[in-house]
Amino acid sequence: MNIWTRPALWWRLAIVLSAGLGLALGTSSLVYFTVESNVIALGTFAGAVYWMVRRGTVDAPAPRLRGAATLYLLITGLVAHILLNHGANPLPGLTSGPDRLQNWSTFLLHYTTPVMVLLDWLLLSPRNASRWRDIPLWLAFPLGYAAVTMARAALFPGFENKYPYFFFDPTEKGYGYVWLQIAQLTVEFVVLAALVVGLDRLGTRLRRAPQPLEQVP
Repeated sequence: MNIWTRPALWWRLAIVLSAGLGLALGTSSLVYFTVESNVIALGTFAGAVYWMVRRGTVDAPAPRLRGAATLYLLITGLVAHILLNHGANPLPGLTSGPDRLQNWSTFLLHYTTPVMVLLDWLLLSPRNASRWRDIPLWLAFPLGYAAVTMARAALFPGFENKYPYFFFDPTEKGYGYVWLQIAQLTVEFVVLAALVVGLDRLGTRLRRAPQPLEQVP
């Protein structure tokens, strides 16, 4: 098998390029979940490309880690588009203005890479590798991110950008609002994680479903 002629390799190389270019063009730090999730995706798919070339296979390694990266990029894309951008069209800022490079970074990290990673999960192998019991493990990272963010803000009040997202900031509405937002997001993340596992397993079952026999006249 000539791995260099397989679309899966080039698709995953494109994911690496999208995440890497988005991180390189932007000025955001690791305090942002967006940056952390894209670093995870960059490492996951760079490792996948290396494995595929080294072993001559179209199957990516560590499919359960790939599932986690898919979940984190889904969270990144949906939170950015719905909560932060309020559904606004991200395209106009890409062609003009002094913040064009930053806008390209935002577009690559919030839109391009999440969509590409989701399509990779849905269409490329290996399939049926995730398990329902993976969900609590996957959720440990976003919940740990929220816990670290709130603890850091409490312990180091002078920390720059201590509340990277508005739903962590208790200044105006208090901690009750913050914990309610975290609880609501947790429920939504559980649903997203279940969707990631379910799509993986459902897609495999549909492809393996036996075809009906033709009736003999």
